Amino acid sequence: MKSLPLFTVLASAALASSGFAADGKSLGYTTTPMIPGSKWHVHDGDRPQPKIVTPGTESTQEQAGTAPSDAVVLFDGKDLSKWKASNGGGEPQWKVENGYAEVHGGDATTKDEFGPDVQLHVEWTAPVPGVGSGQGRGNSGIFFYGRYEIQVLDCYENPTYPDGQATAIYGQTPPLVNASRKPGEWQTYDIVFNGPRFKDGKLETPAYATILHNGVLVQNHTQLTGSTPHQQVGTYTEHPEKGAIRIQDHNNPVRYRSLWIRELKPVDSGS
Repeated sequence: MKSLPLFTVLASAALASSGFAADGKSLGYTTTPMIPGSKWHVHDGDRPQPKIVTPGTESTQEQAGTAPSDAVVLFDGKDLSKWKASNGGGEPQWKVENGYAEVHGGDATTKDEFGPDVQLHVEWTAPVPGVGSGQGRGNSGIFFYGRYEIQVLDCYENPTYPDGQATAIYGQTPPLVNASRKPGEWQTYDIVFNGPRFKDGKLETPAYATILHNGVLVQNHTQLTGSTPHQQVGTYTEHPEKGAIRIQDHNNPVRYRSLWIRELKPVDSGS
């Protein structure tokens, strides 16, 4: 397919942002009813256009995927400069080689904070051979705000309690299905996490998580009942709308690659 000159693309984008198509005709209508709860008419051509984002590439077993153009890359296979050791000891002392980081020597927490609504992409693989059983095999975890855990665990032919298996909201909700790959094979988590909202010190809206595991939907806008402690029922405690991402060291050498995050904002937000 023949590509258009850059000036044509830019001109078209400028016209669209002004509410007009390339032929000068209006993109929509201003005589239609107002959409309830908004300042826009139905099919309003003046409504802000979604910004253009270049998608990343899909991952394979041999090669990590790449991030979309508007993502913050947390780990690109080279270094852990976007992370800090959770014990305050500077950069995590995880082994970084061959495009992956291997968990060792404590949790890692992002230096930056994100939220309240984000898309997080994670690629990980369990140790080979699959030594141990239950929670003792390929165990790690992804924490939002340092308190809401999405479980990472080698669950290939490895039974455990359902609310503690891979992609479970730990201690609360098992995944819809077990979509785990064999130890040594790269797996993907795509997590949409909607952070909780608080008002005047009280919970206004709970957190929700939607998760795809290796492309399979396993959590469908699942409500969190609170934090995710071990052997306890979690509760909500007020915290800021933005928070760090933490990856757990559970004394298993789980490997990670291609970690990126996107903050999710409505097109009408102006940001």
